[in-house]
Amino acid sequence: MPGPLQISGSVSIPEAELNWRFSRSSGPGGQGVNTTDSRAELSFDLASTESLPPLLKTRAMERLATRLTGGVITIAASEFRSQLRNREAAEMRLAQLLREAVAPPPKKRRPTKPSRGAVERRIAAKKHRSDLKRLRREI
Repeated sequence: MPGPLQISGSVSIPEAELNWRFSRSSGPGGQGVNTTDSRAELSFDLASTESLPPLLKTRAMERLATRLTGGVITIAASEFRSQLRNREAAEMRLAQLLREAVAPPPKKRRPTKPSRGAVERRIAAKKHRSDLKRLRREI
């Protein structure tokens, strides 16, 4: 948990660039919910980070544009009773989100056309079905 947040093999975010905020959580925890700050909010300033290469940074900014608020992405975790587990969940979610955001775009689909045999089989099947229906008709 302590130390840089690993995104991919060569890309990691230093701990100094991650901002934490804790608050009281709703949800499971009984009366302890009223006294402990177990909800964790992890913020990462994507717009001003130096830990991502420029290409990956622009790609992430474009893909996460709807989730950014002033260039900052915020992840909240409150599903566990302990602050430690919520911190781990928030870190895992941020890492996964950034991993998907900086991934290279998928390869373009190369258009193909059906083979001659496939076209002939399709037409033969249509003709067979047509013949069946024609034979069912009353004359």
